[in-house]
Amino acid sequence: MNENTPPLLELKAVSRRFEHSLDAAAKLAKLLGGKVLSQTVHAVNDVSLAISPGEVVGLVGESGCGKSTLGRLAIGLLPLSEGERYWRGKPISGLAGAEKKAQQLRTQMIFQDPYASLNPRMRVVDIVGEAPVTHGLISRKQQAEYVSEQLNRVGLSGQVLRRFPHQFSGGQRARIGIARALAVNPEFLVCDESVAALDVSIQAQVINLFLDLRSQLNLTYLFISHDLSVVEHISDRIVIMYLGRVVETGSVQELYADPNHPYTQALLSGIGKIVPKKRTFVPIKGEIPSPLSPPSGCHFHPRCPHVMPLRNSEVPALREIAPGRQSACHLNTTGSA
Repeated sequence: MNENTPPLLELKAVSRRFEHSLDAAAKLAKLLGGKVLSQTVHAVNDVSLAISPGEVVGLVGESGCGKSTLGRLAIGLLPLSEGERYWRGKPISGLAGAEKKAQQLRTQMIFQDPYASLNPRMRVVDIVGEAPVTHGLISRKQQAEYVSEQLNRVGLSGQVLRRFPHQFSGGQRARIGIARALAVNPEFLVCDESVAALDVSIQAQVINLFLDLRSQLNLTYLFISHDLSVVEHISDRIVIMYLGRVVETGSVQELYADPNHPYTQALLSGIGKIVPKKRTFVPIKGEIPSPLSPPSGCHFHPRCPHVMPLRNSEVPALREIAPGRQSACHLNTTGSA
């Protein structure tokens, strides 16, 4: 890509907090003098991310780290608490009318659960064809033929138009979800754990489908997963997230060969590989802290094997450690990395 070409989608210092208001019992307890406070979940905290046209970015982290929330922020399913989103260099908050509608159609999401994400009362022809008809991309008379083409594109027969979701296997439902997203001609897809619920053999088929579609349609992906071995096969670049913050980014080859952040090192040590040399698996100690009350300073310091006093008080900046690589670790500024 030309260096002067703006990213297809860019997030600048975006954050998302969820406020949990007090229920009736808590309000009563507060009136009676109890120390009851409303709770705030810090789901995403000051994340910046730029994704170029045609790129596949893998977003990885443990459950509860905020990666699915970040995916929803990226396409506008959730409002931002802070920050801004940019589409081809333009702030999305400034788009209006036809330009805003076009941007919304160009960004779609493929959800995690192929069972829960499809309406069980709708037939496939309506699940896939409803959006393009509603937005005027096709007429109602064209719907059946158009949906049949979309199903063929993802490896399903056009003869299944009148079936309901319960009549399909998990892998087939995943393909229907992909066809639904493709039906409005998107440029950017957020794939939220799109293969996590599938058997390993079916996972491989769906990942290969994503790769084929990328080549055929020049698609751009944000591929969210907790499984580093899955994103390795589909991504150009990896973003590691921990408790609402990005802790490391880099190309697949460089990050897998030489992880910098202690959290990334621990994640990669758990990947099973058939290699002649002996490898040592060192599990991450402790559990991921609650986003209701995240640790001060470096969020990873309660579980870090290299913890130091500085980590308890100062937030490490995400800084460049090599061309195309960034890491947020105090070790990079102390000469100990």
